[in-house]
Amino acid sequence: MGRKVHPIGFRLKIIRDWNARWYAEGDRYRELLQEDFAIRRLIFSELPRGGIANIEIERFPNQVQVVIHTSKPGIVIGRKGVTVKEIRSKLRVLSNKSVKLDVEEISEPDLNAQLVSENIANQLNRRISHSRAMKRAAMQAMRQGAEGIRIECAGRLSGAEMARTEKTWDGRVPRNTIRADLDYGFAEALTTFGRIGVKVWIYKGDILPQKSETTDVYISE
Repeated sequence: MGRKVHPIGFRLKIIRDWNARWYAEGDRYRELLQEDFAIRRLIFSELPRGGIANIEIERFPNQVQVVIHTSKPGIVIGRKGVTVKEIRSKLRVLSNKSVKLDVEEISEPDLNAQLVSENIANQLNRRISHSRAMKRAAMQAMRQGAEGIRIECAGRLSGAEMARTEKTWDGRVPRNTIRADLDYGFAEALTTFGRIGVKVWIYKGDILPQKSETTDVYISE
C-alpha cells in the first residue's frame, strides 16, 4: 500500500484555507460536521448540472454563510433568483438558522481540477474515448495558462475485462512541493462496465511568502 496524501489537505494553513470555517467541541462538533455534509448533499442534489466546483461554509452565532463556486451562475441563481431562494429556504429549515447564500462565478473552468474531472467523467458516460477526453482536457488547460496538468483514469477502460490505469500529463506537476499552487479534483463515471475514477492535478505556479515592506531604521542618539 502506498502512502497517499490529499493534495489540498497537505497544503492547509500554508497556501490554502479550509472549506468549512467554524469551531465547536464535543458532541456539538459531530452535529455541525454532519450538518455540513447534509448542506453539501442538498446543494449538489438540487443542482446536479450547476457546474459546482466547491462549497464554502462559515458559521456565526446565529447565521450560516454558504458560498457556492460555480462555472454556471445562471443555472444556480435561476430566473429572477427563484432557484437561490428555494435553496436558501431549504437550508434555513435544515440548519434552523438564518442562511446567507452567495454565488461566485469561476471565470476559467478549464483551470479548475474538479470541473475538469467532472467534464471527463461526463464524456466517459457518453462513451467517448478516454484517451481522447484526457488529451483534450490537458490541451485546454495548458492553453488557458496552466503550468502543468496530470490526469489519471482507472477502471475497465473501453470495456476491458481487466481494470487498468492510464495516465497523461503535460508540463510539470510538483505534487510534493508545499508552495506549489496545485489544484486537485476527483470524479466518477458510471458506465455500463462499472465505475471509472478520474483524478486531475493542475499546477498553476508557486505561491511564495510575501516579504514585509517595513524596514528597520537605526537612529543614532
